[in-house]
Amino acid sequence: MTRRFRPDVDAPIYKGRYYPYDILKEGTIALVVVSLLVVVCATLFGSPDEPAVTLKQWSTAQPLDFASTALAELDGSSGVAGYGPPYNHNADGQQIGPLTLAKWMGVHIPVNAAEDFVLLPLTTLPDEPTLSAGLQEWAAASDAQRTTWLNAYAKGTMTFSAGVIYDTATGDGPVGLFITDLTSMARTGALDADLIAGRGYYTTDYTKPLLFLADGQWFGQLATAQHLGGEQWGMMNEEGNYPGQAWLWLYTMWYQVPPYNSSWSANADAMVWATMMVLTAILALLPFIPGLRSVPRWTRVYRLIWREHYRDEAQRNAAVKDPPSA
Repeated sequence: MTRRFRPDVDAPIYKGRYYPYDILKEGTIALVVVSLLVVVCATLFGSPDEPAVTLKQWSTAQPLDFASTALAELDGSSGVAGYGPPYNHNADGQQIGPLTLAKWMGVHIPVNAAEDFVLLPLTTLPDEPTLSAGLQEWAAASDAQRTTWLNAYAKGTMTFSAGVIYDTATGDGPVGLFITDLTSMARTGALDADLIAGRGYYTTDYTKPLLFLADGQWFGQLATAQHLGGEQWGMMNEEGNYPGQAWLWLYTMWYQVPPYNSSWSANADAMVWATMMVLTAILALLPFIPGLRSVPRWTRVYRLIWREHYRDEAQRNAAVKDPPSA
């Protein structure tokens, strides 16, 4: 018994003509053409090889911004210090409605902003008896005493002169010494080396310096100047105004439209991820979703793609129906 043809699932048997096809010839031509296009486009539009941004550059270009960020790391008011998972337990992290996805994943890249960005790097400075005494004083102080020192320092006015950070604060304990010495350490490049150094064989983990940079203002200014800010489609762009990774447009597009860029902006990453997972699932399961899988058949878009075939078939049918007279 012949099974009934199901137009929503089955594809009709192809009854058209067949043509010889040399895949090696076509592949060679495609390789040559694409290679030439790559060379020409890379020569005309290739983005410059910008050097990596460092803490040394930041502290040299904008020492007061660096010092202010260092204070925020020390007092726990920075973005990283209060971010939550995967860095710490100081917040629930991004979520989708009531689902605290980041909290479920937990802290697997532990970062203590005060310890990792300020206090531990300062312990590596040699021949600094005053700094060592200040670190011991900080370690022995209560949380209330530390808060008093931090608040006192924040009430002062920072200035930068002759390579040194000065502040008008009084009653700030060792905080002023920490900020001054950390800024000087960053300006020599030693802080970059300390934060990049890992505990294993490889020492190329840039997580901590990147997080530190992201908490300041200077890094964001660089991104905006290069058209890489979030409102400028971020990684969708290359250096300048040239379009970049086109395959990322669908992902980065969501950050530019409501509600991802407004009321849900605090959880934008999680919401965009969830949206992309849903769209990916729909694409992967498209052959099994009734209705959606029939859209190409209903729209007859295949006739546009195979227009030459259908034109030839129409001509053959016309010739069979009305053959030329003898």
